[in-house]
Amino acid sequence: MSTNLQCGTRVDEVAAGIYRISTPMNVIPGGFTFNSYLIADEEPLLFHTGYRKLFSATAEAVARIMPVENLRWIGGSHFESDEIGSLNEFLAAAPRATPFSSEVGALTCITDFAIRPPRALLSGEEFAIGRRMVWIDTPHVPHGWDCGVLYDLSTGTLLCGDLFTQPGGDVPPVTESEILTASEGMREIMDYYAHATRTAALLDQLARLKPSMLACQHGSAYRGDGAALLRELSARVVQGGAGPAQSRQAGL
Repeated sequence: MSTNLQCGTRVDEVAAGIYRISTPMNVIPGGFTFNSYLIADEEPLLFHTGYRKLFSATAEAVARIMPVENLRWIGGSHFESDEIGSLNEFLAAAPRATPFSSEVGALTCITDFAIRPPRALLSGEEFAIGRRMVWIDTPHVPHGWDCGVLYDLSTGTLLCGDLFTQPGGDVPPVTESEILTASEGMREIMDYYAHATRTAALLDQLARLKPSMLACQHGSAYRGDGAALLRELSARVVQGGAGPAQSRQAGL
């Protein structure tokens, strides 16, 4: 459902109690979506706040589902403006909310940036918001030393941040069509993967969760065999070495 006609923001339930809040922006030809995910449970959680300039539109979308002041957890995959640019605005609007991040994220960025002390999550740490959530560190995958993802055990949803980034400003909230081709197309334009030494191991760790939904920060959420898609991504990124654009420049 559309929540802000001026910004084009809309909110859609993509899994039980999980709402994709999406705003299109014309930052690349054809447009690009910036997605936050609201998990409405006993202790509601917002994964990604979006840019500061999108705070009003994102908060308006949250308010269509529940009062913004009832948020209890606010965080994101890693420290970038489109992930947590409006973190402090949301913390001000939700006085009982706690910011969260990876341990590295808390150490390097969030403790200084946030107006309240964060909860630093250890990799593999489980915490309850009503349903059970698990934080998994994914340093440098796809980028950011502080990077991590969040897994909802009850729905099999992997909040996977910048993994499987897809272009397009007018995309369906959920798709069952494969999204790897579109995301590899983005890597063709700008290779945003860090090519870390543990990329294969980390993607395999995520695949072993057997997620039934990949909640992507850019593009559609994917419903289907998430494990197969993660393993195919690993094969493309790891076995391919340098990104497609870099390979062409090197004459490979």
